[in-house]
Amino acid sequence: MRKILFSLLSIVLLWSCGRPAAESAHPDWTYNTVVYEMNVRQLTPESSFAAATDYLPALKQMGVDIVWVMPIYPIGVKERKGTLGSYYAISDYCAVNPEFGSMDDFDAFLAKAHELGLRVVLDWVANHTSPDAWWIDEKPADWYVRDSLGNTVIQYDWTDIAKLNYDNADMRRAMTEAMLFWVNKGVDGFRCDMAGEVPVDFWRTAFAELREVNPELYLLAEGEKPELHVEAFDASYAWELHHILNDIAQGVKGVAELKEYISRDAEQTPHEAFRLMFTSNHDENSWAGTEFTRMGDAAKTLAVLTFVLPNGQPLIYTGQEFGYDHSFEFFEKDPMPSLEANDFTTFYTDLCRMRHENPALASGERGGRIEYVEGVPENVLAFTRQTDGNKVLCLFNLSAEPVTIVVPEALAGTYKRIDVADSAECTLDAGGQIELAAWDYAVMNQI
Repeated sequence: MRKILFSLLSIVLLWSCGRPAAESAHPDWTYNTVVYEMNVRQLTPESSFAAATDYLPALKQMGVDIVWVMPIYPIGVKERKGTLGSYYAISDYCAVNPEFGSMDDFDAFLAKAHELGLRVVLDWVANHTSPDAWWIDEKPADWYVRDSLGNTVIQYDWTDIAKLNYDNADMRRAMTEAMLFWVNKGVDGFRCDMAGEVPVDFWRTAFAELREVNPELYLLAEGEKPELHVEAFDASYAWELHHILNDIAQGVKGVAELKEYISRDAEQTPHEAFRLMFTSNHDENSWAGTEFTRMGDAAKTLAVLTFVLPNGQPLIYTGQEFGYDHSFEFFEKDPMPSLEANDFTTFYTDLCRMRHENPALASGERGGRIEYVEGVPENVLAFTRQTDGNKVLCLFNLSAEPVTIVVPEALAGTYKRIDVADSAECTLDAGGQIELAAWDYAVMNQI
């Protein structure tokens, strides 16, 4: 790892050590974006595209850029889990789930999103279909992985799926054409489920063809393998980081482990890669509990962290914008009771604005490198990120005890908080003190 030590400033400049940025790593529009994961079934009592369309202006006002819509396709009936089934047990890649409305309703949703300047990303499930997908009966048997008795194969306890066979070139071609169907309709990209379970050479070949139709596509992998970024995905999940954040909130890990992760991820992952960071998503919410269940009083602090860490691209999941402390049923209708804005809406609106207004917080190779501040208490994560004309100072107390930070000479200056609206300027004097309450934080611009 390259390290340049500025002992006079008491700051370590930690250089990311991934591979050099590609000539054109990502579409220009993607670098300072915020992703919102929309659970259409649970967003509104209507569970419909029409109701979701009505909610899009609120997302725009909050500052969301990308609306990732959980799978919208028909769900299989055979071995269906629960009453309504899993979004991820798809029977037809080129149709919509009548639970949500018609194709015309989806087209209206897409048109409204684009009118507002939002990008729509569809959840794509290429690893498997439902066991009664139309491909099962109408396509050759070897489109699917089968056991010695000729039965389709399931993974984990997912009895409602049948695994596809990527040794079959015709199946690969059909999968690519199904993705092209949606690209030609105007969708702006895909979040690819279980991306690491599908051969990476399929993604590279398919995405090259998709990008010929729309070079501005955004592509997100549910996976962490570094090779997913090589001529394939723009972004990947920071799953390991998520679990570290849970452990920090529970007192199991701390700043040292977080710094070690940041260093290791920089070494292993291409420097231009986006890393999707989150305190919740549909899997965590339904199966591991809400961010409040897992993170308690640290939930807001750790959410802010996902907006400022290097290479990060923040995610907001349905309900988080209201602080909705409820684990959604996965296979049943279990909608939110209200879409009325509250203090959490303001919280996330402020974070989205902060991200948009500060180039230093950009994802990938355009964002500022991380510079750790030395001489702070061991439970404090203190760092700056800087690009030309934009310097952001981040202070996080990652503990349940109050702390006092003595301001080093290097940080002396005039600042303004950017994680809240309409903050006043303040002066940090060398040798002065900053008090942070338990799980407190501050994100500031140097003026």
